[in-house]
Amino acid sequence: MALVPYDENVLPALSKIHKSSAEFEFANHTLRISQDWSRLGVAGVIWDAAVVLCMYLELAHVDLKGRRAIELGAGTGLVGIVATLLGGNVTITDRKPALEFLRDNVKENIPPDLQGAVQVSELTWGEGLEHYPSGGYDLILGADIVYLEDTFPALLQTLGHLSSGESELLLSCRIRYERDERFLRLLGNHFSVQEVHYDAQRDIHIYRAVKMKAKPEL
Repeated sequence: MALVPYDENVLPALSKIHKSSAEFEFANHTLRISQDWSRLGVAGVIWDAAVVLCMYLELAHVDLKGRRAIELGAGTGLVGIVATLLGGNVTITDRKPALEFLRDNVKENIPPDLQGAVQVSELTWGEGLEHYPSGGYDLILGADIVYLEDTFPALLQTLGHLSSGESELLLSCRIRYERDERFLRLLGNHFSVQEVHYDAQRDIHIYRAVKMKAKPEL
């Protein structure tokens, strides 16, 4: 779902999201990520939460080599692309309207010898989860996916399905409203959640969550 486009004259600092592409240096690669706000809205542009999460993956030395990772609500695919370049076997997901755009960014930025380590797949939270292995991912990644309260139940269901007690969730976001804090509280009902990084310049938090093990029945 796209947000209502803003007036660039009112918010010139955000005009970067109307550029057709953005360039980054991650994992010893120069990445050129296409953007398309007019066609895809929030799914077609790069948000600070994605950039900060990529920095964290690289600079915090998160071990991705050989790990099975999945990115939710990938949009342009920046996070999943960086995770692949850092050695992960990555599934990059979003809703159907974003997939062609997402595939183009992946093809453009993943070298041929690593194309087999990444796949783009349709995933609407809470739907068709049987197509994804239950508890089958070592690392679950999400950047700026917590902003629509109506999606919280489906997102929580999806996180619960994809993760096991050994999985690690990294969630990068800006806390804008009370509903964002509410999501973290809901997440805390099933996951052990802790803040592991804060980028003060961009006002972005990164939370690490691990699924709580079910208590044995008496």
